[in-house]
Amino acid sequence: MSRVSVEPVYTGNFADPFVLRVGERYYAYGTGLDGQQEPGGRVFEVLSSDDLHTWQSHGGALLPLSAEPRAYWAPEVAEFRGIFYMYYSVGVGDSGHHLRVATSRTPLGPFTDQGVNLTPDEPFAIDPHPFQDDDGQWYLYYARDDLGADRVGTVLAVRRLEAMTRLDGPAVPVLAASSDWQLYQRQRPMYGRVFDWHTLEGAFVVRRQGQYHLFYSGGAWTNETYGVGHAVADHPLGPWREPQGGPVVLRSGPGGLRGPGHNSVVQDAHGQDYLVFHAWNPQGTQRELHVEPLVWTAAGTPRVVTVG
Repeated sequence: MSRVSVEPVYTGNFADPFVLRVGERYYAYGTGLDGQQEPGGRVFEVLSSDDLHTWQSHGGALLPLSAEPRAYWAPEVAEFRGIFYMYYSVGVGDSGHHLRVATSRTPLGPFTDQGVNLTPDEPFAIDPHPFQDDDGQWYLYYARDDLGADRVGTVLAVRRLEAMTRLDGPAVPVLAASSDWQLYQRQRPMYGRVFDWHTLEGAFVVRRQGQYHLFYSGGAWTNETYGVGHAVADHPLGPWREPQGGPVVLRSGPGGLRGPGHNSVVQDAHGQDYLVFHAWNPQGTQRELHVEPLVWTAAGTPRVVTVG
């Protein structure tokens, strides 16, 4: 793994960043403000840029579901047939999150919730990631709690999108924790029991060099254990395997980034990939937006370009 810059491109509170390219402009969406409403009453701060380095804030993008306090997490936006679809989770604090979808005619919003709970049967579902395959089929990856996994905790799953606002079929397992680096917390009280809880979250999929590549974050988002791992498959539904174990894409390091993760990937007009992610500021008070060039080795492994 190459050493990356510790300098953010945006110094606001911008956790769980996702960047969408629309024409020659980029739009970034983030959890921000601990998932609460932004100034002006909307949720999820949205930024725009024409170079991925200088960003302008446009305030909140999503109209809240109600006036009641809720935690809104990890938005991602997909454009399809002239409509922008925002996928996100909403819950009370860190409990009871379910996936929802909102729409807008523009990437800046306002996005209006479509009144659909996409995951009514899940006790907890977060971090939705829409992915369209080359044949046009859309999939939705997300994180869900699984008490039956070998390492109990939050795992990754995927379902087909029958329509942009409706999921089709049961959840298909993608990845579960397989290593100690993915430990979130020992002896964590959950669902009336106590577990050594592991976490995989923040799935993001691209197709490169004839394979599907899955980026995911593992460990505890609160500290230095957090990092980004990598898996590959020959089909969006898997099976997925990790060529190398561990947070091989991003990890904390002495004098470097602290708790980097929850990444997305955006490609510029010249075909260059960029890794978008958050990391803690030196004071540990907020997670900030980082954007770094991404390259692919001959073996098909993603690597962040050294920038100094």
